[in-house]
Amino acid sequence: MNCNNKNQIIRFDWAMKRLLRNKANFSVLEGLLTTLLGERIIIQRLLESESNQEDEYDKYNRVDMLAENSRGELVLIEVQNNNEYAYFQRMLFGTSKLVTEYINRGESYDKVRKVYSVNIVYFSLGHGRDFVYHGKTEFRGIHTNDLLELTPFQKQTFKVDTESQLYPEYYILKVNGFNQIAKSPLEEWIYYLNTGEIPSTATAPGLEEARERLKLDSMTKDELAAYYRHLDNIVILRDNINTEREEGRAEGLEEGERKKAIEVARYLKSSGTAMELIIGATGLSKEEIEKL
Repeated sequence: MNCNNKNQIIRFDWAMKRLLRNKANFSVLEGLLTTLLGERIIIQRLLESESNQEDEYDKYNRVDMLAENSRGELVLIEVQNNNEYAYFQRMLFGTSKLVTEYINRGESYDKVRKVYSVNIVYFSLGHGRDFVYHGKTEFRGIHTNDLLELTPFQKQTFKVDTESQLYPEYYILKVNGFNQIAKSPLEEWIYYLNTGEIPSTATAPGLEEARERLKLDSMTKDELAAYYRHLDNIVILRDNINTEREEGRAEGLEEGERKKAIEVARYLKSSGTAMELIIGATGLSKEEIEKL
């Protein structure tokens, strides 16, 4: 990322921490959600979330924001910078927690809030060729494959058309996988999330506001210093994770080689092979071989 460019746009995760929580900047988030969900989204207010991290790793690795839209639905937006092997379960936990927290004890189940989980990930989550994935709940007959539908009364009462609209929906934006020219509003957003740049030709909702309000040159000297530290820490975290991964792989190889050597030594010993030959073939010590 070229942070010396005066037209450079602030990274989205930093903007979520410092700028997008200001009601005057809600239009940026509304633009992203409107583009992603395919319908006009208006943010009513921000709610308490897990954003205040005490752990130094989480402080830079991820950021989340919880919003309530004009229909009373909950939208959890999370940015994850580094790999987390159980991230799918984390998404499930996040939506489940919201469902149970935002209903009062004794209220009927028709008061359960609709939850959208929007996940912007900067690592390879699962295996897939696309860069945006959408998950929702449907019920299909195991014999007929027909879709279970709501009754007319339920549709009128809940003000939805399908049962999937009652359940949490998940969106995964794998922004690192996008390395092409943006040809649609959603691709323009993915391009910004990946590069921190907004092309002058971009027309997606919210990007014009982002271009005007999230410029690096609009930050104070102290804010800019803190922002650069944030970028440096993200790089350091990724380097540390890559190092740990390589070290773990090396340790795994060493352990595997040792197990193989023990198996060979056990076989040679049972075959009556001389101790010196077993030591030479496996690299194990005399004491180790005698214990087999």
